[in-house]
Amino acid sequence: MSDQTTPTAVAKTAKITPKNAAFDFRKYRPFAFAPSLPDRTWPSKTIEKSPIWASVDLRDGNQALIDPMTIEQKMRFFKTLVEVGFKEIEIGFPSAAQVEFDFTRKLIEENHVPDDVTLQVLVQAREHLIARTFESLKGVKRAVVHVYNSTSRVQREKVYAKNKDEIKEIAITGAKLLKEYAAKYPETDWVFQYSPESFSQTETEYAVEVCDAVCDVWQPQQGQEVIFNLPATVEASMPNVFADQVEYFCRNLPQREHVIISLHTHNDRGCAVAAAELGVLAGADRIEGTLLGNGERTGNMDIMVMAMNLFSQGIDPELDFSNMSEIVQVVSECNNLPLHPRHPYVGELVFTAFSGSHQDAIKKSLDYNENNQTETDNVWDVAYLPIDPAHIGRSYQDVVRINSQSGKGGVAYILQRNYGFNLPRWMQIDFSRVVQKQAEAVARELQNDEILQTFEDTYLQQGKFELLDYNVSNKGGEVYFSGQVQMNNDTIDIDGTGNGPLSSFIDGLAQHTGKSLHIINYAEHAINPHHNSGNGIDDDTNSDNKTNANAAAYIQLNVDGEVYSGIGTCSSTVSAMLKGALSAFAQALSVAAA
Repeated sequence: MSDQTTPTAVAKTAKITPKNAAFDFRKYRPFAFAPSLPDRTWPSKTIEKSPIWASVDLRDGNQALIDPMTIEQKMRFFKTLVEVGFKEIEIGFPSAAQVEFDFTRKLIEENHVPDDVTLQVLVQAREHLIARTFESLKGVKRAVVHVYNSTSRVQREKVYAKNKDEIKEIAITGAKLLKEYAAKYPETDWVFQYSPESFSQTETEYAVEVCDAVCDVWQPQQGQEVIFNLPATVEASMPNVFADQVEYFCRNLPQREHVIISLHTHNDRGCAVAAAELGVLAGADRIEGTLLGNGERTGNMDIMVMAMNLFSQGIDPELDFSNMSEIVQVVSECNNLPLHPRHPYVGELVFTAFSGSHQDAIKKSLDYNENNQTETDNVWDVAYLPIDPAHIGRSYQDVVRINSQSGKGGVAYILQRNYGFNLPRWMQIDFSRVVQKQAEAVARELQNDEILQTFEDTYLQQGKFELLDYNVSNKGGEVYFSGQVQMNNDTIDIDGTGNGPLSSFIDGLAQHTGKSLHIINYAEHAINPHHNSGNGIDDDTNSDNKTNANAAAYIQLNVDGEVYSGIGTCSSTVSAMLKGALSAFAQALSVAAA
């Protein structure tokens, strides 16, 4: 055997060092608290109904603000949460600050709490704080008192310097105190909630042990309502690992059938919504979070996003976000935090496509749906749009916006949606080149009125080229055109023959100018009356061929071997096609002159 070390062996035994000592990945270790769950069942499940939602905006969200909310802001936020449909709302930490206590009293004493809404408050497992908490809730019809203590290894060892038994005893003591103080206020329907804080970084079997000890105190099997809330106080693992922790907990808690399992995920790894969704698959009944995801560090689980995810899958989220713009305004103003333009579902740009291929697909999907409507097929199915923006109070105004990256479909969509021009494909290609050059020249997004102006300048206002008057007649199977056209301040008589008004007009133009003219493509459509204002459409009183709505005609003309496109609009379809041909011809002369 050779003593020479192979390259593979060297690679396996070489010491790996970071390229930058200040960015040293060796300080970190793989997640250490994943339970062994080889027979996990959650991957094969689907979410079929909405979980119980609990908003913690007024507590967890509030504590993460640079400037915590005033009582007035909290009241405005609370009313919005009620209007959205939340039935459980954590309103604060009454024992932590006077403003929190006063807000709790204000809600109760002034009857701001609907009968179907349950208040929730947070408190540490310490007697004087628990006593103050129950005092704040005096007279409430129903309330959740949420007690917690941290159970994670790092907190046990480095923060509290206590062993597992001592930490469990804190939880047991807190549970006993809740039961004791609740008995002093028998007029209230009390729900007890316990959180092993930092559940995600706690040995899962130990979390089960602590919660089972709390069950021994509260006796949920005897009728006491109990919630166990499992927080990913710090998101430290992939969502699938968190789901394993939740399923392990649900399987192994002896009183599982008598309690509600709640989740409270944070967004340190950017996966809070995913972790909550997988946690529901793993057996959780309830979700705590905030609207738009405000919370400590990178934020809490965004209830709006998770609810809209369900909505987009045809599941009733049991929360109403149809007035999304107003909800976002309240949340942003009360939190004094801006909303990212790409925030899922609600950001300014989330339903906006700049990419040409995206715009084209959106336009074609919407056109297909409009042209193939049936009474039984009302399912939303549009490329690049996961939901109908109208369902959350958004219009189609900003679905497509135009910059230098945009393509023919986007430009066509703008003209069709706003101004009634349904450009055929060959015209889309022609005009998109014009728009792209303009966008590149100004180096920014183009506004709709700028696109319309460019459209009119290119096709509808061809300088001094104008169809003045004409007459079309049939003789011996041929169509005769006779009329006048203004070209560069000269009035020119045009006479021609053909098999229709357009071909006879083209024949007359060819005879007068000596150019070779051939029609390549032609299309026309009526324009709805509500699109007529301010879009360059005019009337023509010289023809008997009028329509009830204005018409647009698109002409692609071969002039001496080169292809040019033109558009004409008029209340007469014949006049529109003639103007379209003149528009294309005027472009040809303009290019030749340049």
